Amino acid sequence: MSDGALRLTAVPILEEVAARAGVSRSTASRAINGGHRVSPEALAAVERAVAELGYTPNRAARSLVTRRTDSVALVVPEPDERVLGDPFFAGVLSGVSASLADSEIQLVLVIARPQDGERTIRYLRSGHVDGAIVVSHHREDHLDRALAELRLPSVFVGRPSIADGEDLELQYVDTDNVEGGRLATQHLIDAGRRRIGTVAGPQGMAVGVDRLAGWRAAMTAAGLADDAVAHGDLSPESGGEAARRLLAEHPDLDAIFIASDLMATGALPVLAELGRSVPDDVAVVGHDDSALAASTTPPLTTVAQPVVAMARAAGTRLLDQLGGAPRTAPLILAPELVVRASA
Repeated sequence: MSDGALRLTAVPILEEVAARAGVSRSTASRAINGGHRVSPEALAAVERAVAELGYTPNRAARSLVTRRTDSVALVVPEPDERVLGDPFFAGVLSGVSASLADSEIQLVLVIARPQDGERTIRYLRSGHVDGAIVVSHHREDHLDRALAELRLPSVFVGRPSIADGEDLELQYVDTDNVEGGRLATQHLIDAGRRRIGTVAGPQGMAVGVDRLAGWRAAMTAAGLADDAVAHGDLSPESGGEAARRLLAEHPDLDAIFIASDLMATGALPVLAELGRSVPDDVAVVGHDDSALAASTTPPLTTVAQPVVAMARAAGTRLLDQLGGAPRTAPLILAPELVVRASA
C-alpha cells in the first residue's frame, strides 16, 4: 500500500478475542455476556484480550443471546404538559439518570398519557425494555397490576395506589407522606391557627390519600374540626380553583395546608385576589419544597421530600433486580419542614 493510500483499521471480532485469550469462541462469548459457566482464569484472560484489542460487543447479537435490551423505561402516566411543567419530574429524571450513570443501561422515557394506558402496557409486555421505573402512579392506570403479572423488574417512585387488601409485592421508594401532611398541619397549629383547611391531592393517588390523612390526624389530635377539604389534581389551576371553593364554603379559615407546591402557586394569587393577606389573614403551607417554593409571593413554607434521592434509590434498586437480587422492602424517607414567610 502506498503512503497516500487509505488505511483501514480492522474492527476486532469475537474469534480474535478468543484466540488472544486462548479459549474457545463460546467461552469468550459467555465471558463477555455475563461470565456464566466460565472459570475465573478464563474470564480474566478474556477481559485482558478485550482491553488489548479494543473489542466492542455487537449489542444486537448480544441481545439475541441474553434476551436483554440493556434499556429500562421511566414510565410517567401523566399528560405531556404536566411532565414538562412540574419540577418534580425533572428531579426524578436527574436521580434516575445518576443511578444509571456507571452502567451500560439506556433510559427510555415513556409518557403514558391517560388515554394510552393499554398501549403502554403492551409496550412493556413486548420486551422492548428490561425493567421499568414508574413515577406518579394513578390507581386507574393499572400499571401496578400489569407489572406484577408480567414479573418485569420494576420499582415505583412513590407508593403505588392499589386497592385495599391487595398485595402485589411491588417495590417502591417514597417519602412518608402521612408524616409530611402531619408536619405541615402541626406547624400551623403550633403557630396558633385554629381554622385550618386543606387543598388535597387526587384520591386515586397514594400521595393524595396519605397527605390528607396526615392533615386529618393532626387536626383530630388537636381537637380541631376537619371539615374544610377541597381537592385538586396537583396542577396550579386546580390549586387556585380549590382555594376559591374552600374560602367560599369556609370564609373563617385562617390557614390552609396545600398538598403540593404546584397547587400552592395557583392558590396564592387567588388569596391575594380575594383580599386575604398571607400569612396575616391566612397562613399557607405547601408540600415538596420544589424549585418554585422559594420564588412565590410570599416565599412558601413547605415540606421537603428528597425527590432526587428517591429516584436515585429507585434506579439502584432496579439495577439490583436486573442483577438477580430479590425485591426488597419499601424504602421510606423522612420529610422535613422548611419554614419561609407564608407561614
